[in-house]
Amino acid sequence: MKFTDKMISNLKPKEKHYVIREGDGFAIRVQPTNHKIWLFIYTIIGKRRWMNLGDYPDISLAMARDRLTDARKALKDGRDPQDVGFEWHRDPERERRVAAQNAEDELKNPTVKELAKSYMELHAKRKKRESCWKEDERLLNKDVLPVWGERKASDITRRDVKDLLESVVVRGPALAANIKKLVSKMFSFAVDEEILESSPCIKIALPAPVPKRDRVLSPKEIHALLTKELPKASMSSEVKRMLQLILVTVQRPGEVAGMHRREIDGKWWTIPGERTKNGRTHRVYLTDLALELIGDREGYIFPTPVGEGVTHIDENALAYAIRRNMKNYQPRRPIKGDSIKMVAVKEEKKMDMEHFTPHDLRRTANTLMASMKVAHEHRERVMNHAQEKLDGIYNLHDYDDEKRQALLVLEQKIKNIRAGIFHDDLQSQDE
Repeated sequence: MKFTDKMISNLKPKEKHYVIREGDGFAIRVQPTNHKIWLFIYTIIGKRRWMNLGDYPDISLAMARDRLTDARKALKDGRDPQDVGFEWHRDPERERRVAAQNAEDELKNPTVKELAKSYMELHAKRKKRESCWKEDERLLNKDVLPVWGERKASDITRRDVKDLLESVVVRGPALAANIKKLVSKMFSFAVDEEILESSPCIKIALPAPVPKRDRVLSPKEIHALLTKELPKASMSSEVKRMLQLILVTVQRPGEVAGMHRREIDGKWWTIPGERTKNGRTHRVYLTDLALELIGDREGYIFPTPVGEGVTHIDENALAYAIRRNMKNYQPRRPIKGDSIKMVAVKEEKKMDMEHFTPHDLRRTANTLMASMKVAHEHRERVMNHAQEKLDGIYNLHDYDDEKRQALLVLEQKIKNIRAGIFHDDLQSQDE
């Protein structure tokens, strides 16, 4: 059947819309309202599509055929005619409706990249400390999104999760554990938000066990660190003071890194809940040794050298500084496309001792207090470990006196060790 002007003008509406086809994809739809629409019906990548060529009689049969020719040529060239952007095909209202529908579809079935963005904005940045959500963001950008980013979150399977963990475990079991924890949280968020029906991370085992860290520096190592190794190391004075302050205050590396003058009042440092691991405001007594390390700088005590001190040095810089300054340090196995090159340090400046991490200094400080018979409960308060639920709610005793005494005892112990006065080896204490 070949369309003619007379035939098209004589088409009558029916109770329901219907389509008349000329052949080779050319057709016209007649609505119950007698509204007539020229169509090009075609298949691309296995999908049937309908393209609007314009309304009759505004678009005559001859004009419709011209548009049909353009569309067929695009299809022959391997392009989707509706994606070409023909000027005559532009319909702002239709484009708005399509965009709105596409946006709604994406919300219902997002890519992993889009899910990660929602997770970061609606969960991580609202409920986690800055250092924690920034680490989430770093791991997502470095290890998750390059692999899964453009895939639909609903298409990620248990096999995909296992393959991802296997690909990173060669860089360390702890990294694999952190990534598993992150993607599990992200997919749990998707389930809670009714984006997905279930998580692919349920009952996924780690590809390798994570070794428990129990490194505690001995008194002789602490003496060497404070009097010889740290002074010669190729680190900024800020980083050196930060590492010592972890040992002196027993606080977490991230909390020390983010210290701000507004948190300090006389001899007390109050860490706000949004910066502590358990979300509870924590008071730390500052001994003379701690105050000496803090200095008199306003704003961030340990400002980043980038951006004129508008933010603080990232806690990850501490671990990096130790690694690059450690004699005989063995870096992790190189991964294709992943640089492990560190800034070179002269051999004579490197620290000649067993590798340690910033958190090992906190564990060491706890062990020092234990060696001086500081009560376990008082050490727990100094470290701001989570307390029993009822105790956290109803015990209004803030333990300021006990914390002050514990940190004064620790200060004296560190001063003695620095002076070379030590008699007992330290035994690791559970943290």
